[in-house]
Amino acid sequence: MKKAAMLLAMAVAALFGARAAAAQEKVTPSWTVATVSGQGQPKGYVEYQKYCVVCHGEGVGRPGTLALQAKYKGALPALLDRRTDLTPALIKMYVRNGITVMPTFRKTEISDAELDAIAAYLTRNNKP
Repeated sequence: MKKAAMLLAMAVAALFGARAAAAQEKVTPSWTVATVSGQGQPKGYVEYQKYCVVCHGEGVGRPGTLALQAKYKGALPALLDRRTDLTPALIKMYVRNGITVMPTFRKTEISDAELDAIAAYLTRNNKP
């Protein structure tokens, strides 16, 4: 009986120890983006990666891309960085005012200079 109680106590201690260790681990949320080097990239690439890719990037679970896929049904690219029809004014309006599920971004969140860089990046492929 003493041996069983000791084994039970050890098992409980191990369980709580594992939970405590897991709780102390630094967990990075999946929605954060890593710092990106803009070396060799067009103007605004770093800002786009920092602020936009989390929702408008490629891959599973990107709500902005999913919303644009549903809206355009292939008539226009769902990935913003592949579009050629966006204007700086339109980009700035959507960022500052939001649209459907996209929230608004204040100047304290994305500065005017950063927004100008994002607009430059997203319009880099537009034909004059």
